[in-house]
Amino acid sequence: MTSFQTFWNGLDWSVLTDILLRILPALVCITVHELCHGLTAWRLGDDTARRAGRLTLNPLAHFDPLGTLMMVAVGFGWARPVPVDMRRFRNPRRDMALTALAGPLSNLLLTALTLFLYGLFALPLYRAGTALADFAADTLMVTAQLSLALAIFNLLPVSPLDGSKVLFAFLSDQAYEKLMRYERYGMIVLIALSLSGVLGGPLSAAVEWCYLRLWPLAEWGASLGATLF
Repeated sequence: MTSFQTFWNGLDWSVLTDILLRILPALVCITVHELCHGLTAWRLGDDTARRAGRLTLNPLAHFDPLGTLMMVAVGFGWARPVPVDMRRFRNPRRDMALTALAGPLSNLLLTALTLFLYGLFALPLYRAGTALADFAADTLMVTAQLSLALAIFNLLPVSPLDGSKVLFAFLSDQAYEKLMRYERYGMIVLIALSLSGVLGGPLSAAVEWCYLRLWPLAEWGASLGATLF
């Protein structure tokens, strides 16, 4: 028993903590993203996502192994797309664009909320001096960063990302049909660009720029937290 306890106490839990610190926020971000896609489509007349069981906060329903791995490893990625049937929309191309925009917009709102909560609770959490309190504060920060990265990444006008659906709404029918022929190759292009590092620099710069503009929300939360705690 003593030897087992010595072994247990000697384990380095930092690796597991670091993994959880990326995976848990990633699952939150993709769940909010895909749920808002499905809810928007439903409100616009398409109940395909609801019938497929995708209007849920269960992250396993939206989990894409490769996309989540990319979020954990490089900071941006994707979820399993919510099924959408454009034929059920009253105005297919416009409503498809609105449905697509709902995902990145929800992540921007999630970033704003988590930054505010981080500012509000960071000081009392870090002051507590426990591993769990530190983990909670760090999770809020990482969630804000990953959510913002997911929003910006998905606004890229490359199929099947949300930005391509928005772009298609402004194209002529002829250009739309032509681009749709190449939609199947979009994921291959995205993976190649991500692994090559071509996307990393510009995306990181865009995320940092947006993050700095949203950071006053954390400062607002901190000023409020100083009066409450």
